[in-house]
Amino acid sequence: MAAATTTAALIFSNPTLPTPRLFSTPNSRPNPPKPRATSSSSSSSSTATPSRKRASASSAATEERIFFDGGPHYGDLVANLLLGFTLLWLPLTLAAIPRAFFLRYRFTDRRVTVLSGLTGQDRSDFPYDSVRDVKVVPRFVGEWGDIVITLKDGTAVDLRSVPRFREVADYCLSMAGLKGTGQEEEETVSKPRGF
Repeated sequence: MAAATTTAALIFSNPTLPTPRLFSTPNSRPNPPKPRATSSSSSSSSTATPSRKRASASSAATEERIFFDGGPHYGDLVANLLLGFTLLWLPLTLAAIPRAFFLRYRFTDRRVTVLSGLTGQDRSDFPYDSVRDVKVVPRFVGEWGDIVITLKDGTAVDLRSVPRFREVADYCLSMAGLKGTGQEEEETVSKPRGF
């Protein structure tokens, strides 16, 4: 028995010997090499190049640029776990755990996407032209916050514990063509006049 294992070890460890094929069938053949495309004339190579350029230009035009892609702020989970030792805060902790692991937000230049579920199969998309209003609610001294997006059909989409929530809300408003939330409103409001 020891001689058989020594022989097998020599066969598998010797780089000059071909590697034996395990689990091969009599009808199995190695994969043939893939043929390379060669051009026999200069006209065929010049026609192939513009089509490749057109394909890459059209795919670049259809790509979405991602502004924000991420889940809820990690501080939300940590704060809820620390406060979860109290019986009063326990339901909020139980809601924060699946939110931290199974929820993702994506803001692109075309749409807002909310991915949820164990495998991310639950997906909600809506374009910016359907956005009517965006409100922000700061949490934990402004480290993270909730974004409430109201759509034109009256649906309110609540995005909880979003990091960089002010930047994301301003981006959403600018893509929707609405006014910004902070400084722009203060400049347009007229101040009260005294006697």
